[in-house]
Amino acid sequence: MENLNKFHIGMHVSDIQKTVAFYQHLFGSEPIKQKSDYAKFELDNPGLVISFIESPGKVGSQFGHLGIRVNSQEELEAKKKEVSNYLQIALEEEATNCCYAIQNKFWVNDPDGYEWEVYHFLKDAENKPAYSAVNCC
Repeated sequence: MENLNKFHIGMHVSDIQKTVAFYQHLFGSEPIKQKSDYAKFELDNPGLVISFIESPGKVGSQFGHLGIRVNSQEELEAKKKEVSNYLQIALEEEATNCCYAIQNKFWVNDPDGYEWEVYHFLKDAENKPAYSAVNCC
């Protein structure tokens, strides 16, 4: 079995139980480690290790956003259907120009307001739009 490098993110959250419940549904998997103030998910697709540390005083509103890029429109629709069974879709966008790229996507917000986009890249765009419904770039 090939051991691939993985990207790691550590995030501060205000309520570890609500966070775990949200990410179980977004990622479709269980945490590999969970304590009263900590949880870690390890994903193969995408290759990601993400840890959550309960520390409400460090939760910030200027984070930006995180995303998961899928390989096809069919995969995007399947993920949206799966996620919407448990989580509220905050916004859906089709052929939107975001970060100099045309994409189809949907957005969900975790319990601390961190924005996640799940998107399918369609093509590059030469210009950034003058206005966007979300702060994608």
